[in-house]
Amino acid sequence: MALKDDLYSEVSQIFKEPWTVEKTQGVPDPDQLRLYNHAKDLERATVLYADLNGSTSMVDNHDWHFSAEVYKAYLRCAARIIAAEGGIVTAYDGDRIMAVFTGNIKNTSAVRAAMKINHAVVKIIRPAIRAQYPNKIFELNHVVGVDTSQLRAARIGVRGYNDLVWIGRAANYAAKLTTLPGKSLWITKAVYEAMNEDVKYSSDRKAMWERRSWSAMNNLDIYCSDWLYSV
Repeated sequence: MALKDDLYSEVSQIFKEPWTVEKTQGVPDPDQLRLYNHAKDLERATVLYADLNGSTSMVDNHDWHFSAEVYKAYLRCAARIIAAEGGIVTAYDGDRIMAVFTGNIKNTSAVRAAMKINHAVVKIIRPAIRAQYPNKIFELNHVVGVDTSQLRAARIGVRGYNDLVWIGRAANYAAKLTTLPGKSLWITKAVYEAMNEDVKYSSDRKAMWERRSWSAMNNLDIYCSDWLYSV
């Protein structure tokens, strides 16, 4: 059978086949899902996206090994912090990382992870770059987005080349928040209202977050910050 015929048959099967959906409390492993229309349903989960800002300019204007070192340093710090806060890294996509948090304090944990990643950038990675490359003109910037919603996971691809795809508002909004300018940390109102006060206010009761209106998303209330949470 020709490739075109295979594709017609497989696409038709995808749209005709009924879905098997199973409830789950945690982040599923890929091998817990099958390649046919099978999904895991997380009734509520929180997604964190952390993204380097200006990586295209970095690659265009600096040696490849310097860019590789920046990628490795940022993603290593982000992954270690996410794991320490109970999140599960679900994807690396070039210069960004996606993680899913579940459980009773998922919003607080995700936001604290975001603030710790910001701390790592400001207090660990930037000084390390300046120490190793004192004559290089470069400032590492990044953006982290966090949202929470119902989330479903499905397995996509073909045998031998497949991965999980995450379907739900949180996966899309968290990624889109990383495109917003001006601040390093962006969260939705749903996250802000659910998180604990230790990531809303400093020890002297200063507000850590500023409310903004997200014009591209029907003026949805969102919150932004540049605060650090010590690692």
